[in-house]
Amino acid sequence: MSKIDLHIHSNCSDDAELSVEKIVSMSKKSDMKVIAITDHNSVRGVEKAIVCGNKLGVEVIPGIEIDCTFNSINLHVLGYYIDYNRREFHELEKQVYDQEMKFASEKIRRLRENTGLVVDEMEVLEKANGKIVTGELIAEILLSKSNSSDNELLRPYIMGGARSDMPYVNFYWDFFSQGKAAYVPVKYISLRDTIELIKSSNGIPVIAHPGNNLKEYMAVIDSIIKEGIEGIEVFSTYHSKEQTDYFYQKAIEYKLPMTCGSDFHGKNKPNITIGGCDCSLPYRDIVDPLKAKI
Repeated sequence: MSKIDLHIHSNCSDDAELSVEKIVSMSKKSDMKVIAITDHNSVRGVEKAIVCGNKLGVEVIPGIEIDCTFNSINLHVLGYYIDYNRREFHELEKQVYDQEMKFASEKIRRLRENTGLVVDEMEVLEKANGKIVTGELIAEILLSKSNSSDNELLRPYIMGGARSDMPYVNFYWDFFSQGKAAYVPVKYISLRDTIELIKSSNGIPVIAHPGNNLKEYMAVIDSIIKEGIEGIEVFSTYHSKEQTDYFYQKAIEYKLPMTCGSDFHGKNKPNITIGGCDCSLPYRDIVDPLKAKI
């Protein structure tokens, strides 16, 4: 297990489970030296994480993970060492939240009309309890029903099925991600504006798990770097060895810092552990090049 994990989600992300206090405590017990809480479009947990880290002796880098678009591709960009007090980050979170709340019913409708899978909207909204309605939440409700195994579309996500290793997030990826049957497009900010926001807050923009977003179009990384990205998340839970090697070489080619991240979420990604991103570099070889960019 790595001593560093720069891609962790707390319950300030709508699809994650644990408090920042719990995450920092778990990190300490796992002998982590450096972590970053990088919630989706949110910095609400950063200050608390830093305070907890100082008490327990875990270095916490202030961070965020921003949803954005580039040439019609949805991307995630991590921002490190940001000034998390900037009002623009809170405005960004509200902008995404308002859209997601507006589209909650549409997600459920598209799932029903395009797949035949029916979930009670009132039950979903009640369980969401004011948070964004995620594909993972809908999956959890559908799969909790006693008759879920009777539906051939749900069987792969039930224990022993082909998609049962991480059933909730796999369901999200299969039905609610970009291009899938129940996908509802949210208007995210552009990659260029994301980079500008992070840099203007004295932060470092790093492309998150590019192999997971670009898939067979990995060469697009060159254009993404030319937009102003200053680092690559080379070591990721999602990357195959070939993808890791590819992005490792890209980081060397462009003289960019390499980072590592598990994308820990808790129950929605049960196979992912803090520090479990197979980083082959000493943690100082990750942190020092990042700090040199500040």
